[in-house]
Amino acid sequence: MIPTLLGVLTLLMAAFTLLPLTRIRHWSVRIMDFPRLQLAALWAMLLIADLAVSQLAFGLRVSLAVIAVAGLVYQAHWIVPYTRLFPCESARTRQHDRQRQVRLLTANVLTSNHDSDKLLAIVEREQPDVLVTLESDDWWQQRLDVLEADSEQYGYTHTLKCPLDNLYGMHVYSRLPLHDASIDYLVEEDVPSMHAQLELASGDRVRVHFLHPAPPSPTENDESSERDAELIIVARSVADSQQPVIVTGDLNDVAWSRTTRLFRKLSGLLDPRVGRGMFNTFHANIPLLRWPLDHLFHSEHFSVVRVARMEAFGSDHFPLLTELALTPAQDTDETLDAPEPDADDQAEASETASDENVSQQDVPKPGR
Repeated sequence: MIPTLLGVLTLLMAAFTLLPLTRIRHWSVRIMDFPRLQLAALWAMLLIADLAVSQLAFGLRVSLAVIAVAGLVYQAHWIVPYTRLFPCESARTRQHDRQRQVRLLTANVLTSNHDSDKLLAIVEREQPDVLVTLESDDWWQQRLDVLEADSEQYGYTHTLKCPLDNLYGMHVYSRLPLHDASIDYLVEEDVPSMHAQLELASGDRVRVHFLHPAPPSPTENDESSERDAELIIVARSVADSQQPVIVTGDLNDVAWSRTTRLFRKLSGLLDPRVGRGMFNTFHANIPLLRWPLDHLFHSEHFSVVRVARMEAFGSDHFPLLTELALTPAQDTDETLDAPEPDADDQAEASETASDENVSQQDVPKPGR
């Protein structure tokens, strides 16, 4: 009985591990990209069981143990870069000129959550230059507008507002000027994104893109095509930019997924979490089911001052705080290069964008 159970569990785990290798876009397959840490833990438990259960014949024990080790190693290779065991991809800054730094706070507020005071308390304490909220509707806009109205206390006089009641509302409150700002619907007509040039206190300008594509799920899109296409066309749009670039938001994808890695390859942007930690921002209320859904990527013009996950404020997401410095190359530490796309990556990206009838030309290029 126990050998049969271990065999069945091994087959199921192998299926969960191998399915994401395919290009099947159905949500039931793509969701397997998310729990790689949890799957690694389950492989480790299965390995222990294979070695500990006395009823197993030697040959079966070796076979099951080898499969478990392979599954554990495969899952670990995706998640180890998001631990301190791996070299940092983004350099730690040596530059302390506050006028050339920018602090961003990204928060998926959860539309049904009405603990706005807790989020405002985080904003008051951390003093971000830019606050980005996702899932913010009219109710949230009324509460957050104090940031704009009370300029003496908060000073967020530059804003972009798109309140929606479909879970894809978005707001940007900034202390720094926003130029060439726009609200656009890149792939789906009810899923906005925001684009602008952000002017630092030094006068330097940064191209910024705020995203929240819809996820593949039984209640949203059956497939990941829409999300993947939005990430791909934004990645291709920023790839040839000579300006400093920041892309941030709730991408409804984990840091270690095939799609996010393709985004990084195509865009050439760096992930400050590599070598620093996972910074799991979802699910705030279920500790055993957490992964990094909220992201910030930046061009090589920046080095990292600080990355931190803030405390819960009633949402199912934790806020993510990232502080960057616009830094001359000689003032940074040695770091990893961004991954680069190969011909297969480019072909996959072109196919995905074509399926949704979108291209990088659809993405605004503020300051162009």
